[in-house]
Amino acid sequence: MLALVTIFFSSFVIALSGAMMPGPLLTATISESSRHGVKAGPMLILGHGILELALVAALLLGLAPILKQESVFIVIALAGAGILLWMALTMFRSLPRLRVDWEAESPKRDHLVVTGILMSLANPYWTIWWASIGLGYILYSMQYGPPGVVFFFLGHIAADLAWYAVVSLAVGRGRRFFSDRLYRIIIGGCATFLVLFAGYFAWSGIEKILS
Repeated sequence: MLALVTIFFSSFVIALSGAMMPGPLLTATISESSRHGVKAGPMLILGHGILELALVAALLLGLAPILKQESVFIVIALAGAGILLWMALTMFRSLPRLRVDWEAESPKRDHLVVTGILMSLANPYWTIWWASIGLGYILYSMQYGPPGVVFFFLGHIAADLAWYAVVSLAVGRGRRFFSDRLYRIIIGGCATFLVLFAGYFAWSGIEKILS
C-alpha cells in the first residue's frame, strides 16, 4: 500500500509541475473563468482528463507487451530522466520573469469540456510529456499491477484539477491572494522535485543495465 501511496503523490507533484507552466489550457482557464466563474477550471479539466484516460487506455492496450521488455524500460527511464531534467532547468531559467497573465484571452467557446480537450491537443508539450515521462511512469506503475496504474492516473488528474480549480477561484474571487512571487516559489519547488525524480529515473535505467 505504501508503494501505491508513493506513486500517487509523486505522480501528483510531477503532474502539478507540468500543469502550472503557461500553455493553451491555462490561457483558456483564465479566459473562461472570467465568463463562467469557478466551475470553468474543473469543467476544462474534465475534458482534459477524458482525453488522458483514453490515451492511457490506448497505451496499455496496445503497448503493454512491449513495455514489459527490459530494454524498453531502460530506454524510457533514461529518456524520461533527460526530459525531466530539461523541464526542471527550463523552469529554473524562467523564474525571474515568470508571472500569471490574468488578462489572457482564448477562443470563446461555451462547451468547456470540449475546450479542455482541444486546448490539450493544441499543446505540443502535452504530446512530448506523455511520449516520455508519462509513458515511463506508466511502465513503472505497471510493476504493481492495475492498482499501480490507477493510483498513477488518480494522482496525475488530481494535480491538474487542484491547480486549475485554484486558477478559476483566483480569477473569479481572489486573485489578489495569488501573487507572482508565490507562483515563482511554487514553480521553484516543483523544479527541485523534478531534478530529484530525474535522478531516480536515471538510476533505475542504469541499475537495469548493470544487472
